[in-house]
Amino acid sequence: MNNRSRVAGQQDTTRSTTPGTVASFVRFVVFGGGTGLASSAALVALNGTLPLVVTNAVVTAAGTLLATELHSRFSFRAGRANLKAHAQAGGSALVAYLFTTAAMLGLHAVQAAPSIMVEQATYLTASGVAGLARFAFLRLAVFARPKAASTVTATTRTRVLGRDALVAAA
Repeated sequence: MNNRSRVAGQQDTTRSTTPGTVASFVRFVVFGGGTGLASSAALVALNGTLPLVVTNAVVTAAGTLLATELHSRFSFRAGRANLKAHAQAGGSALVAYLFTTAAMLGLHAVQAAPSIMVEQATYLTASGVAGLARFAFLRLAVFARPKAASTVTATTRTRVLGRDALVAAA
């Protein structure tokens, strides 16, 4: 056995199953945006069957559940979302809603009658900021994988039949 040989049982940790940040973000945008578009279509389709406030609440809740499951499985590759993940993701959606609402209220406090372009720019900017914050929260807190413990805890140099060898102590 020489110094360059691998210790039996040591795993190659250079490849990770966690998707990269850019890949996760692209999927986050696609699945989140797709769910948003589907929710919008559902809201239009259900228009008139229930009061708008009720319809919006049902569609928003269903859309958030669907988006959370898609993000868990595909955006972050964390498997099926559990109840805690759904609650945390729902909470982050509520914070995003409050942030965009505050931005719109702030705009109307500063300008009594902003143009539609200013309103849209304000809303889309606030939505973008909220979306980035939500992505970071979901990736780093909700769907983060625990750091894998190293399989090798210590290495020592020992003499084996007159030759140096690395021995791993687990």
